[in-house]
Amino acid sequence: MARVTLFSRIALAASAALIIGTAAYAQTSPPAPAPAAPQFPPTATITTPGYPGVGPADAKLRVVGLPSGKKVHLLPATLETTQWGWFDNAQAPVLRVNSGDTIVMETMMHSHNQVVPGTTIEQIKKTRTDFPGRGPHTLTGPIYIEGAQPGDVLKVRLNKIVPRAYATNFNVPGMFGQFPATYQDGQVKYLYLDLENMQTEFLPGIVLPLRPFPGTLGVARKEPGRYSSVPPGEYAGNMDIRDFVAGTTLYVPVHVPGALLWSGDSHAGQGNGEVNLTAIETSSKKLNIKLEVVKGKPLDFPRIETPKSWITMGFDADMNKAWAQAKAQTVKFLSEQRGVSAEQAEKLMASVSDCRVSQVVNVKKGIHCLNPKNARDKEDMERPTKETSKYYVSHVKDADLNKAMNDASMGMIKWLESEKKIARLDAYGLASVAMDCRVEVVSDTEKTVHCLMPKSIWVASTGKR
Repeated sequence: MARVTLFSRIALAASAALIIGTAAYAQTSPPAPAPAAPQFPPTATITTPGYPGVGPADAKLRVVGLPSGKKVHLLPATLETTQWGWFDNAQAPVLRVNSGDTIVMETMMHSHNQVVPGTTIEQIKKTRTDFPGRGPHTLTGPIYIEGAQPGDVLKVRLNKIVPRAYATNFNVPGMFGQFPATYQDGQVKYLYLDLENMQTEFLPGIVLPLRPFPGTLGVARKEPGRYSSVPPGEYAGNMDIRDFVAGTTLYVPVHVPGALLWSGDSHAGQGNGEVNLTAIETSSKKLNIKLEVVKGKPLDFPRIETPKSWITMGFDADMNKAWAQAKAQTVKFLSEQRGVSAEQAEKLMASVSDCRVSQVVNVKKGIHCLNPKNARDKEDMERPTKETSKYYVSHVKDADLNKAMNDASMGMIKWLESEKKIARLDAYGLASVAMDCRVEVVSDTEKTVHCLMPKSIWVASTGKR
């Protein structure tokens, strides 16, 4: 499909959405586009005769009352409320809310909704090569939270997530991912999401559970300028932590007035590792969140609270440094939580904290550690070195955590090819969406990555969709 056809389709869809909706929004003072990655498309326009032109949205029309008496903000994903592939702390907010408010927002598929069933891998690659320096993610926002100031913490509670009925997984040929040199050929798969049973069939007889989460949710960086949406950091962003599901809460440091919150890169599921670049990539029809500003309890790095655990994390292009940061954050947390010294917390971490590879494809690789809320508990510390009743296993020990992850994950991919007779690109994709890579570090010279593949995903194919 020619690029002009894709872009026309986007503009028409956006125009239709604006006509149906009660109001349209236009950025009143958009930032000047970066030469390497200009904003595209610049706007949507209603061209039907008799309709008024696009103008600033009426903020009152984005707030609706509920039967309970509470109010909720509605934030649709349109070309005016999203950015493709970048964050900028000078971006005009598309919504302003108060601490304690609830927002129900939408997100788009990648590249302003261009990656949808029917789009080829060649077209997907072109959205990256034609716009260097920009990420693939479409980000809804930013949302300005009144009263949020640098030094505060923004608390983001995920109440409910409802994805679209389809998703995609792809590797861009010769670009990105953990093994771009090995996979010079690319592939895109489109998947039907069975939201009634919360599962999807990745391949005949291979059914994956769905656990929707926002791959990207973060606040503005403190540095001025336009930055790619790909790397995560102290502002959270593209964390790709699969445990960040409905019922969990992100705590992230605020760096600029209003915090400025974005979300996108919606996932219906993901492996711990995400090796081929993508998860089960979808968009959210409903991302229901509650925002609160926390004063007087500063954080230097994001944390996630689940019903049972606190998640600490680290990011760096070098996985050894990502591990060092995750370890430092975990030791700090355990020391605070249990009132022990850093030395005691480090010893405790080895026996209670479950550390896993979040992803290895976002420029900065990620490691996150689950830490029990109950001081008498410990997390899942299973680190098998051979097949168990629940898992197929590939593991590698090395002083370099990067090499251990590369070899362990490739070992699982090759095993899927040879033992399960899965085609090479399908094996690469299956590892990205289902493999669970866990970290075990005994010393500076002994680091092990255990990549597990759950046996439960192999089921008898029913032929149902």
